[in-house]
Amino acid sequence: MAQTDVLLTKQPAPQTVPACELPRKLYDVARNTGAYTSSGLATAGFRSAKYLVDEWFQNCYARYHQAFADRDQSERQRHESQQLAAETEALARRTQEDATRKVGARLQDMHCWKSELQHEVGELDAETDLLLAQKQRLERALDATAVPFSIATDNLQCRERRQHPDLVRDHVEIELLKEAELIRNIQELLKRTIMQAVNQIRLNWEHKETCEMDWSDKVEAYNIDQTCAHYHNQSTEVQFYPHSAKFEESASTPETWARFTQENLYRAERERLASVNLRVLIDSILRDTAEDLRLQCDAVNLAFERRCEEVEDARHKLTDHLRKTLREITDQEHNVTALKQAIKDKEAPLKVAQTRLYQRSHRRNVELCRDTAQFRLASEVEELNTSLAALKEKLLEAEQSLRNLEDTRMSLEKDITVKTNSLFIDRQKCMAHRAHYPTTLQLAGYQ
Repeated sequence: MAQTDVLLTKQPAPQTVPACELPRKLYDVARNTGAYTSSGLATAGFRSAKYLVDEWFQNCYARYHQAFADRDQSERQRHESQQLAAETEALARRTQEDATRKVGARLQDMHCWKSELQHEVGELDAETDLLLAQKQRLERALDATAVPFSIATDNLQCRERRQHPDLVRDHVEIELLKEAELIRNIQELLKRTIMQAVNQIRLNWEHKETCEMDWSDKVEAYNIDQTCAHYHNQSTEVQFYPHSAKFEESASTPETWARFTQENLYRAERERLASVNLRVLIDSILRDTAEDLRLQCDAVNLAFERRCEEVEDARHKLTDHLRKTLREITDQEHNVTALKQAIKDKEAPLKVAQTRLYQRSHRRNVELCRDTAQFRLASEVEELNTSLAALKEKLLEAEQSLRNLEDTRMSLEKDITVKTNSLFIDRQKCMAHRAHYPTTLQLAGYQ
């Protein structure tokens, strides 16, 4: 059976020669002339004269032969059509059944991959939530380090107000500097870890979105194939789509289709495992940093306690020395007073001796004799002068010693004041401020 409708996939090519340029066709009119033909004139397209008998029989035989041939051809075509219809019916049924089985198998494959994607999306979502919780712990831990850092810097600034000679780089200052450096390093580490967690969360969301899009496409395709699997020859929703049998150029193959989902699952699982490892690392970092900070805090507190004990012991010793110095100053003042009185007491005997010598120098003539009395009076004056010189020298030494004691007293009092100020700074300012140091749970980001 000849095909009447021709499907064209593209527009026909235009004529190469224009119609106006083709030559005109000349037609010859057949004329009824000759010995055995009918007479009369014939016009173009039909004849007006009568046919001959032989022509009539010839025409009848031609009609009989044409009818027989048409019937034979028609019968043969009927048999062929029936056979072709039966064959195409069986072929269509087998093809439809096979196509239905293929669609069913495709549904099973799609359901399997869809379930895998859904499971991976759920696990990736749960893992992202856990990583978000760890990120919040990191942020809380980073905020918690602000208090220890402010405490350490405040302690260092307070201890700068110590007076000489207590303004020393002692073990407490070394430990405080170590603590401040440790906190800065921990803050940098926590910031880098937070950025790493943010990037990992972004990757988790991206791969989750990729898996969700793949899952959504598969759900839509599954619904389409499920609808297609329920179609049958008596369905009322079916209709003709002549161009639907064409393959799309962008269509994937079963291999690329399966590989696409496998790669999505592989990348999602890889990022999920990376997220798990990052959570373990974050937990280890928070635990180690909290322990390091608490250990360093304990070391600083111990150094403060030892330094306060040293300063307290030094102040106690200075106080004891000051008490003894004050007692010695009192004794020395009494000694100076006694020396002055002794010097004053020597003035009268010296006046008596010198007056005697002076009066005896007025003796006349031979009476001006160097007798024993004269020698004794001269030696007495000399002895008195020597005693006065010794007493005056001792008085100068005593007064210098008293001045030294006063200087020592002032130095001791100043040093005691310095030690008291140092103790006030270390105990009342620094150690009292360190009582607000965060707990291990706060440093670990749990609170």
